[in-house]
Amino acid sequence: MIQFSNCKINIGLHITGKRADGYHNLETVFFPVPLYDVLEIIDACDTSVSVLGQPIPGDPQNNIVTKAWKLLKADFPQLPPVHFHLLKNIPAGAGLGAGSANGAYALLSLNQKYDLGLSKEQVLHYALQLGSDCPFFIIGQPVFASGRGEVFEPVSIDLSHFKLVIINPGVHISTPWAFSQLQIESPAINLKEAVTQPVPAWKQLIQNDFEAPIFKAYPEIENIKHSLYQAGAIFALMSGSGSTVYGLFEKTNGQLPAFPQHYFIKEISI
Repeated sequence: MIQFSNCKINIGLHITGKRADGYHNLETVFFPVPLYDVLEIIDACDTSVSVLGQPIPGDPQNNIVTKAWKLLKADFPQLPPVHFHLLKNIPAGAGLGAGSANGAYALLSLNQKYDLGLSKEQVLHYALQLGSDCPFFIIGQPVFASGRGEVFEPVSIDLSHFKLVIINPGVHISTPWAFSQLQIESPAINLKEAVTQPVPAWKQLIQNDFEAPIFKAYPEIENIKHSLYQAGAIFALMSGSGSTVYGLFEKTNGQLPAFPQHYFIKEISI
């Protein structure tokens, strides 16, 4: 079985407080992006993973897709061992949620391939155990997310008139470190209302709380955002805790800035 697992961007991101369980409360809009990793599952003697394409830090056998298999195996002893072939087209640890999507699609695939009979709600329950944003990739539609990122409200956002440019400089940012740098304050603007405004207004209304500390530590990432605006972006923002920055451009805008060759750069029609 082969699945194509997409990524996401955050349209705004506010961290609103520390929770008793160690997580943080947040507010963000998750928006799905048609940029895909490829995940194949085949029967095997032992559960394992092979990874091609973009590098993933750490031991591949501890990948989130094997964690998804172990999670289901605990409740479904009949689940056989599998081998995961994972083609990584999306940078890992880049604020695009690609790893979380891999885990979510592993759950979906295992449920379908081995007739586990899980409902969508049950798959969402397992997905949340893998990661706070994993359930979003089961939903697959733009949502306003709150709580630790798992409480969803549908939002209507049409970006079909724009092209999306994604830039990743290959800088790895530790998420725990990023959270430790935040000065948590109440958001000055209601994000749920801000995203209902025309996209050109977003520049003045929507922000990512991680930008200030990360731009201070990594000026290279801030320069990407400035370059996108200089090239005519209608809106630009860092996604998640970085290091990817994206820009929304009019489709007629053919001018893009020049970036170093080692940067990951994708231009996408939404």
